[in-house]
Amino acid sequence: MGSCSTWAWQELLVLLSSLWLWVGSAQPTPPGPTHASGPQLKFRLAGYPRKHNEGRVEVFYNDEWGTICDDDFTLANAHVLCRHLGFVAATGWAHSAKYGKGVGRIWLDNVNCAGGEKSIGDCKHRGWGNSDCSHEEDAGVICKDERIPGFKDSNVIETEQSHVEEVRLRPVVSGARRQLPVTEGIVEVRYKDGWAQICDEGWDSQNSRVVCGMMGFPAEKKVNRNFYKQAKSQPKQKRREDIGSKKRLFSERQQLNYRLHSVSCTGTEVHLSMCTFEFYRGNASAACGAGMPAVVSCVPGPLFATGNAHKKKQRQQQQGQPRIRLKGGAKVGEGRVEVLKNSEWGTICDDRWNLLSASVVCRELGFGSAKEALTGARMGQGTGPIHMNEVQCLGTEKSLWSCPFKNITQEDCKHTEDAAIRCNIPYMGYENLETWYWDASNVTEMVLSGVKCAGHEMSLSHCQHHSASLNCKNTGTRFAAGVICSETASDLLLHAPLVQETAYIEDRPLHMLYCAAEENCLSSSARLANWPYGHRRLLRFSSQIHNNGRADFRPKAGRHSWVWHECHRHYHSMDIFTHYDILTPNGTKVAEGHKASFCLEDTECEEADVAKRYECANFGEQGITVGCWDLYRHDIDCQWIDITDVKPGNYILQVVINPNFEVAESDFTNNAMKCNCKYDGHRIWVHSCHIGDALSEEANKRFEQYPGQLNNQIS
Repeated sequence: MGSCSTWAWQELLVLLSSLWLWVGSAQPTPPGPTHASGPQLKFRLAGYPRKHNEGRVEVFYNDEWGTICDDDFTLANAHVLCRHLGFVAATGWAHSAKYGKGVGRIWLDNVNCAGGEKSIGDCKHRGWGNSDCSHEEDAGVICKDERIPGFKDSNVIETEQSHVEEVRLRPVVSGARRQLPVTEGIVEVRYKDGWAQICDEGWDSQNSRVVCGMMGFPAEKKVNRNFYKQAKSQPKQKRREDIGSKKRLFSERQQLNYRLHSVSCTGTEVHLSMCTFEFYRGNASAACGAGMPAVVSCVPGPLFATGNAHKKKQRQQQQGQPRIRLKGGAKVGEGRVEVLKNSEWGTICDDRWNLLSASVVCRELGFGSAKEALTGARMGQGTGPIHMNEVQCLGTEKSLWSCPFKNITQEDCKHTEDAAIRCNIPYMGYENLETWYWDASNVTEMVLSGVKCAGHEMSLSHCQHHSASLNCKNTGTRFAAGVICSETASDLLLHAPLVQETAYIEDRPLHMLYCAAEENCLSSSARLANWPYGHRRLLRFSSQIHNNGRADFRPKAGRHSWVWHECHRHYHSMDIFTHYDILTPNGTKVAEGHKASFCLEDTECEEADVAKRYECANFGEQGITVGCWDLYRHDIDCQWIDITDVKPGNYILQVVINPNFEVAESDFTNNAMKCNCKYDGHRIWVHSCHIGDALSEEANKRFEQYPGQLNNQIS
C-alpha cells in the first residue's frame, strides 16, 4: 500500500473486499459447523504453492485480515484451525512462510492449543495483535482432505469476493446508457450509500487493464481524455446546443466525490483493491484539482462484441482452431481448462494453479480477469492426457502456452487434480428478460415455442425457436415449459479403449434371442426370419460408462414409473440410455441398436474412498455415483448391434449416451464415441476409438477420411 496507513487498509477492506477465500468458522467435530466464540472471526487459506486444503492461515479479526506467527506452533493448533476451515483435522503444518509472506497485521503469536478447542480464540496466546514476529514467520496448515458434514465446500484457491456493484463503469456518452455491455465510462467505487470517483492523476493503461478485467473484458484501449476534459469544463448551455453530436455528454452534471488517488497497478492484478493507492481524507470536494475522474475504455471479447467488430473478430477466430477451451462449467466463462497438444485435448494439473495463470486463460478466451482459480476437479474430471503441470504465469502473457510449465509424468497428477477457472464476464442484463419458472396456473401468454438450444447460449432468445407463429399459442397452461436449476450436474462418458479391445462378431441362434426381440434389440428384418431357426450376426462389445461430473446420474423417472420386463426380469428406469449405430462415411445408418437402462448401478469406483451407492438388486435405487462407472459386459443381452444386413465395407461405429438429453449433464459434447470399423463379411476390425470432442478438428477429419473409407469398400 505504499504510504497507506493501517487506517487506510481498514477503509480499503470496507470499500473493496479482498480477492481471497472467505471461510466461516466451523464446529471442531462432527456433526456440523458452529460459530467461534467471542468476536466474529473468519478464516481463509492463502499463498502458494498450495491446494484447496493447505496454505497460509489468515484470520479476519476486528475488520482486518492478518496472519498467525509460527512461534510455538503445534499440530494441535493446526487441528483447531483446520476445523475452522471446515476440515475434520490437520495432517501437518508449515513454518517460515512456506506459502509466502502475508500482509497487514500478525494477529496471533505463541498460540498454544490443546487440540479440542472450539475456537482459536479459546487457545492460549499473547493477545490479539500482540506479536514480535515478522511475516517471514507466517504459519500454514495442511488439512486432511475430508470435510466436516454440513460444511459448504468451495474448494477455491483464491476468489474475488467483491460484488459487481463495488466497482463500475458509469457511461457518460449519449446513447451509451442503453447499450450493453458498457465498455467505456467513468470508473466509480462504492462508498457508503453511493458512488465515488477516482482521480486520474498518474492513471495509466495498466490501471485500465485491471478495471477492464474486473468488468469482464480482456483488454483496454486508449481513451480520448481531452474530449472528457473539455466536456467537463463545458457550460450547460453549450452542451445543450451539441444535440447533433453522437458523443454528446449527458446534460446533467453530477457532483463529483473523489475517494481514491495515486492508483498504481502492474496490470496483472485481478481487482483494483490489489493495486496501491491512497484515500482522500476529510473534505474531498476540492480534491483532484489538476485532474479529472478516471475514464476507462475496454475491448470486449468476441462473445460480447456487437456489429461489424463482432463479425470481424468471428472471422479472425475461424482462421484457426483455438488451443484452449473450457468444459463442464454451468455458466459462460467458467469450466475445466483444457488445452490442445499433438492434436489431442487434455487437462492441466492444479499444482501451483493460481489467479495469475487463470487470468491469462480468461483473457485468452475473450473474458476478463479470473474471479477464481479452482482445484481438485471442481468442474469435473477430464479424460485423456494431462498436458501441463505447475503452470506459473506472470499474468502478462497473451497465451497460456507462453507461460512456464512442466510436462506430466504418469505419477505426477490424476484427473482428480484437474484445474478450472471462473472468469469475470460483462454485465449483459439477461436476467431482466423473460426467463422464469413459476406455477403454470399464472401463465397468461405463450411467447416462445420450438426452442432448441445448443447449450452455450446466454439467453433463450439466442436459441433456435419458432418465429412469430407459435405452435401452442392457444393451448392454455398445460404445455408451459419449466426448469429446475442446479449448480452441479453429472457428466457421463464412455471408456473408448474398452470398446476397441472387446469388439467381436457372434452368430447367435434365433432361439436364444426371444427376449432380445421383445426389447427391440434386433434389426427390423429379424421379424421376417424363420424363427426359431437361423441366426443373427451381432457386433458385440463392452461398455464402461463413467460419471466424471459433480453430481450423481439419476434416472429422470422415479421408481414408481419404472417398467418391469418379465423376460429379462428387470426394471427399465430409462426408455433409451444409449444409441448404438453403424454409419457410412456420409453419416447414413446401416445398422442400429438401442439399450434401455435396465440396470443403472455402480459396478466399480475409481478411488478407494468413494462408496458405491446404487445397486439394482431387490428393486434398489438406480444411478451412477460421481467417480464410479457402470459396466455392461459384451456377453449380456442387447449389448450389441445387429449387423446381419450390413455389407462388407468400411464404417464408423458410434455410441451415444443419454441421446435424448433426458438427464441433465454439465457437458453433452463428450457423450458420443466413434470408432473406425472394417468389415469383410466374416471378421471385423475396430480401431481409433475416441470420445467425440477429444481430438482436434484436423485429426477428426483424418479419422473420417482414413484410406478406403471414402468409397466404403474394403481396400
